[in-house]
Amino acid sequence: MRFPALAALALLVSVPLAAPAAAQQSLSRSVEGLDQRDRPASFRDLSKRLMPAVVNISTSKTVAPEGMPTFPEGSPMERFNDFFGRDEDGFRREGSLGSGFVISADGYVVTNNHVIDGADEIEVNFANGRVLDAELVGRDRDTDLAVLKVKSDTPLSYVSFADSDAAEVGDWVIAIGNPFGFGGSVSAGIISARNRDLNAGRSDDFIQTDAAINRGNSGGPLFNLGGEVVGVNTAIISPTGGSVGIGFSVPSNLVNRITGELIKSGRIRRSWLGVNVQDADEALVRAYRASGKGGVIVTRITDDGPADKAKLEVGDLILSFDGQPVASVRELTRVIADTPIDKSVPVRLVRDGRARTFTVTMGELQEETPEDTTQLPDLPASANDLGADLSSLDDDIRRRYGVPKDVEGVVVTSVSARGPAYGKLVRGDVIIEINFERVATVTDTLEKVKAARANPAEPLLVRVKRRGDAGWFDQFLSVDLGK
Repeated sequence: MRFPALAALALLVSVPLAAPAAAQQSLSRSVEGLDQRDRPASFRDLSKRLMPAVVNISTSKTVAPEGMPTFPEGSPMERFNDFFGRDEDGFRREGSLGSGFVISADGYVVTNNHVIDGADEIEVNFANGRVLDAELVGRDRDTDLAVLKVKSDTPLSYVSFADSDAAEVGDWVIAIGNPFGFGGSVSAGIISARNRDLNAGRSDDFIQTDAAINRGNSGGPLFNLGGEVVGVNTAIISPTGGSVGIGFSVPSNLVNRITGELIKSGRIRRSWLGVNVQDADEALVRAYRASGKGGVIVTRITDDGPADKAKLEVGDLILSFDGQPVASVRELTRVIADTPIDKSVPVRLVRDGRARTFTVTMGELQEETPEDTTQLPDLPASANDLGADLSSLDDDIRRRYGVPKDVEGVVVTSVSARGPAYGKLVRGDVIIEINFERVATVTDTLEKVKAARANPAEPLLVRVKRRGDAGWFDQFLSVDLGK
């Protein structure tokens, strides 16, 4: 993840202390009739009402020794085993604290996955001092959410979810949790922004708040003035490790959907299209002879996946999915996540400059695909119209750049820092198409580039094979030859 200098994205886990109590009905109320534009005289009554449903999560796990030796029984150094927190077998216990909240009278509790990840034992601490053992119902690493279950002889106080889509920038919110082990801490602020993308997962859509949240607040609720949960506090950006007024919460509508599915089946099933895609800016869209300000280009198709079975191809420019326009990878990811598995959906795309519609039957996602990363070197100028030095694919070049035998085209050996391809092509790219036409030699490639310069207003569409962490994949680039 990339953030401004000195800033760090912190997950909010801490170390032990106490927490919240219990009753029989939801402590939340609808915000209808409440004027969130008016500054409340005090959060006293609201905080007092909600405290019983907010809990502290205490976890512990056994870890194997690392680095320091375990001293044998009877050794003069044996006392140092206790000093390093190790038992007689050399293992030690680690603990952490986070926050959570009760969502039902029968004991379902919501928290962050990173709060309980790897824990052998989980305890839920209430504000009245009551402590209950918890079992893990289910977790979702993508949204960093987890559901726990505690058993209680009496109904527990619980809170309800707000409609986070109705929450607006400027609305008052309060956070209750366990920052740095100080259980039952309340802080107040406003919603600072909506729809924040932290590049943390497929479902990034965070609410930003300036309410003070710190380590230990993870998994705790962000309430509106009706006492409804509008978000689950998950991360902060901080150069100091403490709150600087930039915190992030998972929106309650997403939390409600994920926790409901975890309670029902213990896991999250997500739809899968079976493609890798890249964003297409307005220039790339024009290069495809399409209209609009964005779309996504298919760069890889998984064999025998939904897209493969539907006859989608690498290079297709997707403009809409299931009737919804998609201008970016983020938008496509979200609409796919909201699409039921096995549903047949129309996909409108552009191929070879022509609009087409395909029907795709969604599959089920089994595993994540690692992201590919590239770096562009700053190399000397090249004399041709592309601003890149090219080489044909002989055995020596294939060995040098690791190009597979089934890849044909021309290799980029350097990129001019002052040429039109700077910031687009990367050393080691294999150019395989120029404006939808295959290229096999350096001469052929440069002739097609030179021909394209006759109409400098139209961007050049370049298709390359690029090496990434997961192997070679297709990448589509628009190069402005007018520069």
